[in-house]
Amino acid sequence: MTATATKTLEATLAPPTAHKEQRLQRTVATYRRALSESFESGADTQTAVNDVVTGYNLTSYAKDALKNYVPQLRDTYNASELDDDHPVRFTNRGWNIDHSEERTHEFCWRVPQAGRGNAFWIPLRIDPTQRELWDDLLDGDVTVGEFRLQEHRTNWVLHVTVKYELAEPEKPDDPTPVGFDIGESKLLTGCALTENDTPTQPFIFDGGRARHLRKEMHTTLQRLQERDASEWRVDERFDHYQNALTDIVEKASRQAVEYARQFENPVIVLEDLSYIREHLDYGKWMNRRLHNWAFARLTGRIEDKALEAGIPVRFVNPAYTSQTCHECGHLGSRSSQAAFRCTNDGCWVTEYQADINAAANIAGRLNPWGESLSLKPTGDDSPRDRSACDSTTGHRTPSPKPGQTTLAAFQS
Repeated sequence: MTATATKTLEATLAPPTAHKEQRLQRTVATYRRALSESFESGADTQTAVNDVVTGYNLTSYAKDALKNYVPQLRDTYNASELDDDHPVRFTNRGWNIDHSEERTHEFCWRVPQAGRGNAFWIPLRIDPTQRELWDDLLDGDVTVGEFRLQEHRTNWVLHVTVKYELAEPEKPDDPTPVGFDIGESKLLTGCALTENDTPTQPFIFDGGRARHLRKEMHTTLQRLQERDASEWRVDERFDHYQNALTDIVEKASRQAVEYARQFENPVIVLEDLSYIREHLDYGKWMNRRLHNWAFARLTGRIEDKALEAGIPVRFVNPAYTSQTCHECGHLGSRSSQAAFRCTNDGCWVTEYQADINAAANIAGRLNPWGESLSLKPTGDDSPRDRSACDSTTGHRTPSPKPGQTTLAAFQS
């Protein structure tokens, strides 16, 4: 089986000559005028946008991109006004690059321009870490989607969306399950189960920075709205916080996959949180914090990066993973946000770092015979990939020796 991966390639244009700089500026200005008029006209269909942009001196690739994009601004993005720095979008029909190893900048991009024979070439400075995909782009092994041109401070930046097929990783015969728990206090906690289902070398990505940003974002936006600030200023601050949170999500997902790769035959196990928003009801204040939390974004980025790394990903039922003892399967208690206590007198587990306990439970659900159910009925515990799952506590293999179970012990 194969899966389609999507990635955005980024390149910086080499400093253009004065004449090419003028043509780039003219293209951007014309495009934004066409975008603004289309949006302000109320056009919400491709035909309506076409009626507006037909008279503009733009390539058909830019006009077609506008016909796709403007209706989305209303239907998908629910925009009430436009930002001033929209990139110039082109459909993939206008994509053209050239390559030569004899040049200082090996890749050159053909900048689409209105009118026959007006297009011009400009060298690209590509991201070295994306070199392989640029080579695949030349060979036709990847499919080009939309590409965008934007002025960023003193540079011109080109973003190219590409799609390519990857073999979907298969679950190995002797997997090492690596569970990840996404939370409020600790953004991401990972735990691998190695020999005899023993939790090993946990990974924690702290959520303090993200929590601070979300709180600051809520307070700032609320104050701006109370002062009747301009909508563009509200949007600007919102974008600032969203970009900062996106950076955190990218860093956390990258480190999660790097953590999983250190184990033999890793399989990443995640909670199926498809309906988490609908099922949350912890009061207005907590709901706001949790609803702003990027569960889907973080899960999706881990899935994307795992696909690229050749690591299979499986999703399991999230019920009671944070309340169940990973060792004996009994419901326990959390005396504090970070501490889990098992209430089973016959279990050697006393106090455990709560997020690591949850991650170990998630990892354990990869193995149908190792999954522990809570004492309450939890419904269908089948993984999202629909593999068999005869859950029971009777088949658990206990850890061979009791051990220290606090976070401090793991960190040492």
